[in-house]
Amino acid sequence: MAKVSLKKKADVQPTTLNEVKSYARKIWLAGLGAYAKVGQEGSDYFQELIKAGQTVEKKGKEVVTEQLEAANTQIDSVKTDVVSLRGRVEVQFDKVEKAFDARVAGALNRIGIASKHDVETLSAKLDELTALLERVARKH
Repeated sequence: MAKVSLKKKADVQPTTLNEVKSYARKIWLAGLGAYAKVGQEGSDYFQELIKAGQTVEKKGKEVVTEQLEAANTQIDSVKTDVVSLRGRVEVQFDKVEKAFDARVAGALNRIGIASKHDVETLSAKLDELTALLERVARKH
């Protein structure tokens, strides 16, 4: 019986070894086939990826350009609004300034302080009187 069991073990080992070698060869051939296929189709696939990338880049640039134009339009609109508002503020400021000047002048007049215009008028009359007196003094 010992001989039989030896034969069975000896018969099993070469068959299993052959199967492993066969499977290993198939794996090797599959790897070579994949390498060859990538070598042939890889270049085409790479070119397809480049084209897809160019398309995405072009669309992205278009979106950015559209958004930039929209932003510039909004900025121009805001500038127009600011200029208009500035003009209205200046007009209102002038009105407030004139009203303030009138109130201050009125208050000064009520307490008896002469205005700049009053002083200038008096100064002009004084100059006329001085000139008249000088003429009269020269005649005598």
